Amino acid sequence: MLVFGIWMFFLDTNSWFIHHELDQEINELQDNKNYYQKEIAKDKAVIEKLQDSVELEKFARQKYYMKRPDEDIYIIEYDTID
Repeated sequence: MLVFGIWMFFLDTNSWFIHHELDQEINELQDNKNYYQKEIAKDKAVIEKLQDSVELEKFARQKYYMKRPDEDIYIIEYDTID
């Protein structure tokens, strides 16, 4: 019985170690799934917000520095000294 137990616990293809590794992988995949579902929800909220033309213009100005033809944009960068 002892030899059989050692064989099943350590050496068999269905051993405890393999099951433990698979359980860890399942947990990591579940964490990834939860993370990506939260990111999808955030992106959907941004898409909903960008349906408004005022918000879309604000996003374009902040993210892509877009401007109207009669405007000038000055980008000020600050040096950070640690």
